[in-house]
Amino acid sequence: MGNLGDVSKINAELLDPKTVRTQGAGKAYQSVAQSMAIAVQDATNYLENALIVSSSAIAVATAKMVAEKRVEPYNKIIAQAGKTVNMAAKNFSDIGKKASDILKDFPSS
Repeated sequence: MGNLGDVSKINAELLDPKTVRTQGAGKAYQSVAQSMAIAVQDATNYLENALIVSSSAIAVATAKMVAEKRVEPYNKIIAQAGKTVNMAAKNFSDIGKKASDILKDFPSS
């Protein structure tokens, strides 16, 4: 009968409203933290893809500029590719800061 008493005590502790709230808050915090990590990872992937596409556009525009011995319209393509990278970097920074703020402000207990 001693074992049943121990099980009853464990069940009572696990089902105590304070324990349930604390565990629930911890699980909610972990879920939000995981979501923020995924958001930052997605922003990283976006930035990487923007860099690849922009680098390709710059390379092609530069090759055409050299081959055709003219600057127009390739200088505009190169400038736009640079703006695309800057925009992606800003988005990455904004998402990282917002994810951090959300997680910092989310109650963990």
